[in-house]
Amino acid sequence: MNVDFSLVLFVLVAFCGFLWALDSLLIKKSRTEAVDNYRRTGSKGKSEEEINRAVADLSQEPLVIEYAKSFFPVLLIVFLLRSFLVEPFQIPTGSMIPTLEIGDFILVNKYAYGVRLPVVGTKILDVDDPNRGEVMVFIPPHEDKYYIKRVIGLPGDTIRYEEKNLYINGQLIDKQYVGDIEVPTGVGPLSGKAYSETLGEVPHTTQYIDAVGQRRSRTTWVIPGGHYFMMGDNRDNSADSREWGAVPEKDIVGKAIAVWMHKEPGLSLPTFSRNQLIH
Repeated sequence: MNVDFSLVLFVLVAFCGFLWALDSLLIKKSRTEAVDNYRRTGSKGKSEEEINRAVADLSQEPLVIEYAKSFFPVLLIVFLLRSFLVEPFQIPTGSMIPTLEIGDFILVNKYAYGVRLPVVGTKILDVDDPNRGEVMVFIPPHEDKYYIKRVIGLPGDTIRYEEKNLYINGQLIDKQYVGDIEVPTGVGPLSGKAYSETLGEVPHTTQYIDAVGQRRSRTTWVIPGGHYFMMGDNRDNSADSREWGAVPEKDIVGKAIAVWMHKEPGLSLPTFSRNQLIH
């Protein structure tokens, strides 16, 4: 089950804020009236210590109100940071290897492509458009969950991918051989090759599996306006726009900017050896 943390945070912030406002406007007034009434009628013949203790008891906030007031500022700050500035994500699959590995924790810039309302995602302020070669988090057309891939095609582009070669608007994207590698797959490691390529102004490394040929019958896509064609750097082991089409601008989440932690599956401790900017 996928948990929408933005929605969870919004509900918690709203609930704590509601309790705080309810206490400030109504409940606190009743506590103050109870203290005043006690001082007028119930404190006669009592020692100062007894009076102070009784006043403290009558002034005591309910436990749920006390917790709500304590948590509200913290939850609000976290909610605003995640919604408008930077949100953390974890990489669950190997589709972006070698750029991103399974277990990487990344930071995503939430305002790079425009300021959006939390939860609903409606853009309220334009900032910039995605550039070719950038790594982007988004919601794909076929599934309501977060994906991360590289921007390959921009609105109006013609993308062709055939026999492990990428063409953008009829131009073959040059790639330079880096070396032989082993590519982890669901059936075990397979031999492959790594190449360096540059899209736009972004140099990066991609990898291919030797034994995998042309798996998809469709090889050419024309990108409609307001859409982006996304592909994983693990070119032969990535579910991306080659399968489910271009991503609408409205479903963009943000720009991946850095790896800040890595944790292998299981009980292993997190490490910081992979901390780096994402290119």
